[in-house]
Amino acid sequence: MIKKVLTVTVIVSIVMISSGFIQSDVQKSIVRGKEVYGLYCQNCHMEDGKGMPEVNPPLVKADYMKRPAKDLISVILKGSTASITVNGKKYLGAMPAQEYLNDEQIADVLNYIKNNWGNKIPGTITPAMVKAQRK
Repeated sequence: MIKKVLTVTVIVSIVMISSGFIQSDVQKSIVRGKEVYGLYCQNCHMEDGKGMPEVNPPLVKADYMKRPAKDLISVILKGSTASITVNGKKYLGAMPAQEYLNDEQIADVLNYIKNNWGNKIPGTITPAMVKAQRK
């Protein structure tokens, strides 16, 4: 019985310590993502994430950001010329491919957007996820 309690205690401790490291990594990714956003995204989506009416969609409380990670990564890597509907409004502006960004930059900017401007979208984008899709 004591052995089981000790085992459970060790496992719970490891999980708690690991989750602290994971949370710390996500926060660092978000901080880096803010810089990437400022350099490469805000010209079209604006500093406040509100986009440009009828041209570039907003990122503020954007339902589009709830799409699967692979879709979000693909739009950054490959761009898009299709119209897009965000929060019930249609946008016609083209999204240029940003394949010149490295895997970490793409993961970071997506984590930043998913956690700012009223967005609290679960799930973390990792550089490994971007790398797998770049192929």
